[in-house]
Amino acid sequence: MKALLLTNEYPPYNYGGAGVHVEYLSQELAKLMQVEVRCFGDQRVTEPNLHVRGFELDNSQYGCPKPLVSVFGAMQRGLDFNSFGIDASLIHCHTWYTHLAGILAKLNYGIPLVITTHSLEPLRPWKREQLGGGYDYSLWLERTALEMADAVIAVSHGTQQDILRHFSIAQDKIKVIHNGIDLSEYTKQTSTKALLRHGVDPEKPYVLFVGRITRQKGIVHLVQAIEHLNPEFQVVLCAGAPDTPEIEAEMERAVQDASKKRQGVIWIREMLDKPSVIEFYSHAAIFCCPSIYEPFGIINLEAMACETAIVASAIGGIPEVVVDGETGTLVPLQQHQESPFSPVNPEQFSKDLATAINELMANQNQREHYAKAGRRRAEELFSWSAIARQTQALYEHLLTLS
Repeated sequence: MKALLLTNEYPPYNYGGAGVHVEYLSQELAKLMQVEVRCFGDQRVTEPNLHVRGFELDNSQYGCPKPLVSVFGAMQRGLDFNSFGIDASLIHCHTWYTHLAGILAKLNYGIPLVITTHSLEPLRPWKREQLGGGYDYSLWLERTALEMADAVIAVSHGTQQDILRHFSIAQDKIKVIHNGIDLSEYTKQTSTKALLRHGVDPEKPYVLFVGRITRQKGIVHLVQAIEHLNPEFQVVLCAGAPDTPEIEAEMERAVQDASKKRQGVIWIREMLDKPSVIEFYSHAAIFCCPSIYEPFGIINLEAMACETAIVASAIGGIPEVVVDGETGTLVPLQQHQESPFSPVNPEQFSKDLATAINELMANQNQREHYAKAGRRRAEELFSWSAIARQTQALYEHLLTLS
């Protein structure tokens, strides 16, 4: 058996959870079978059971509007993935950027199609800001691919229910397989070099955010909560890769306003390397995940593995990772039915985030309890080796049907 994984992201060009997922899943699957990864970029990896090839793109002749460049670029790479030739037993796609390639492979090469849903386009309407009319294409493409796939992997039970609500897919075709964590890599560190390099005082507690500047991650709501936070601790925002210039400008205004009202706000705009992120997790008093849409929330799992207490929104797959009152505090969030861009009451959500952070920051014993319990939960439930075995079993089942 040989699996071909198709992905937009792959190291060294990861920028989100999907790239992390494919990185570790491919490495673990390669211990069990032949694995090939095709991705966007110039990557080249040749190991006994793992071969990675990046496909570059020449868009210098594109005359389309800027928001459509990534859309048509993904379509071109989907063609390139297929015309290069495929000898795999099955195809496994990650994110809508690769779904066209998966459809073409299933139809032209006659092999089963597996899709992991890291997020769902109907639940991310703010993507129209980034893609323009390409969002209508991504909606159509995702629906077409998911409904013709031989199996759909949901990264949480919450995501499974979202799939059933929004798509015409038989429930027995959907398999819940969670994201995972490399517990030897994500572990509490003592070094403070990265903190000092970025102006963070390691002797003073801080609440931490790590993620992209996107509507989905709720970063602006956390920034708006800063004015309600007690002044005794630092606020560290490791936030880069804005989806659009508009949300970047909105973030800048919000941070400037917060910094006028409170000292100790540190915004690190670059996407940090993995060792630095692990160091930031390790020394944070609290990690905050204010997402307004989160199918799983691998960042919470990373922080838990580094023994950090969590404050997160109670939405999507987050409650399957963070147990309220055991490994962290969950903040209720109901989304507006007409406008999922923000919670029903953004001001109240920001205040609720601030209340949860302030209360937990004032209770060191509770933070220490959450930290230890979080590490135990990561060890017991979310190893990549177990997730790879579940994925292998799904592959084997599909091949018996084909």
